Amino acid sequence: MKKEELIWQLMIRMPDFVTAEVVQTAKKLVFEKKKQEVSGVRFVAMADGLCLQTIHQGTYDNEGKTFAKMEAFAKQNGLTPVHKAFHHREIYLSDFRKTAPERLKTVLRLFVNEEREDEKN
Repeated sequence: MKKEELIWQLMIRMPDFVTAEVVQTAKKLVFEKKKQEVSGVRFVAMADGLCLQTIHQGTYDNEGKTFAKMEAFAKQNGLTPVHKAFHHREIYLSDFRKTAPERLKTVLRLFVNEEREDEKN
């Protein structure tokens, strides 16, 4: 996995009471009061589906090693990583501003599909 080839999206989990309408209202208020560009902010409901998940401890630059282990595990267990524009999640558990790089904790999720019998041969 090459970091320079990744497509990034910053996402924030919203409480259940937040709707698309609430987000639109907030965007309008931010633009009116702060004159900040927020047109790229959008409300999206997501369902992750089948994935492998682990906790990576250490610098973000070393996540590739953890993803390689996940991909090896997938192969050993008849799973195929889903490679598309947005095929994994990183959930940051540590505040990088307050945590030493070697102690950072990140949940990594790699989306996978089960291999079909006709693909194994």
